[in-house]
Amino acid sequence: MIKFTPHNLQKLENLLKEGGYKIRYEKGNFKSGYCVLEELRVIVVNKFSSIDIKIGFLLEILKVVNINEQLLDDKLRSFYGELKQTEIKF
Repeated sequence: MIKFTPHNLQKLENLLKEGGYKIRYEKGNFKSGYCVLEELRVIVVNKFSSIDIKIGFLLEILKVVNINEQLLDDKLRSFYGELKQTEIKF
């Protein structure tokens, strides 16, 4: 299970960025708290959410987006592999 820390939030952000996505934190009234613009490869997350909620959103997004693992360095590829093998619960 991933801990809800600023360090892990940064690791998830780096994973998504290196995987080809841009992450933006904006204010908005999203029903789910985030929005994924798949064609533009942009993820928009509600900036007023707490760290644990942001991490939860990014973990949820990782389940549905296609990350190009070839773009990841060894550490991020290992981290991504661990996340895929772990049952993530919110």
